[in-house]
Amino acid sequence: MIEKAKNSETDAVELEKKIKAMRAGGRILGEVLRALREFVKPGVTGLEADAFVRAEIEKRGAKVAYDFLEEKFPGAICISVNDELVHGVPMDYAFEEGDKVSFDLDVLYDGYYTDSAFTMLVGGKGSPAVKQMIQTTERAMWAGIDKVKAGTRLGDIGYAVEKVLRKGKLGVIENYVGHGIGKTMHEFPDVPNYGIRGRGYVLRVGDTICIEPMACLGKPANYVDEESGWTVKMKDGSIGCHSEHTVLVLEDGCEVLTL
Repeated sequence: MIEKAKNSETDAVELEKKIKAMRAGGRILGEVLRALREFVKPGVTGLEADAFVRAEIEKRGAKVAYDFLEEKFPGAICISVNDELVHGVPMDYAFEEGDKVSFDLDVLYDGYYTDSAFTMLVGGKGSPAVKQMIQTTERAMWAGIDKVKAGTRLGDIGYAVEKVLRKGKLGVIENYVGHGIGKTMHEFPDVPNYGIRGRGYVLRVGDTICIEPMACLGKPANYVDEESGWTVKMKDGSIGCHSEHTVLVLEDGCEVLTL
């Protein structure tokens, strides 16, 4: 009984440390992405955006998470343009007005990771269909987040996300999913953007997960570009979209850490 009590105290201390670090890291990540939204304009290159992000992370006392991958990613942030879906390598391409660009960023702070992504139209103008896709994908993410609380099954979250995407007549990406996050960038459990209600892992207080719907205007088939070894592109050349937040599971809801 004494040993069990000690283990419980240790777990409680570790959880408190985790939450404190991820709240701070998530706040930094949110600030960086907010600054990036303002920085990105027609004529700015992917490499310039990448350098901007690295400087913003480091001046806030956090670390560039991608520097710590076993296979190091060639950049501080994933930048996916137009038919690129996710994991886009920053390039010396100058963004044009109307380009769709998705930014996916992880930061490491005090030993813990947080992760967030958003998609935008450069210059604020562009295809109405792309604009609607971005809005629908964000709504799908929030529909999933709204389901998060202790006792919820992941199938309920995936179902909520998928329902919004399908109602918006978007292609649902199934081979890339959300995930748990904490001391490592990707942890158990997987968090699919589709699902059957009442199925899957049951969320517990203190779990931290990333909900990140990915969608497209065409068919969901995709592939990894051989030249970069990282960038995922749509097979039919359609436009892809990505939206993500890291959330902390609470007894009666959740806390979005990366606003």
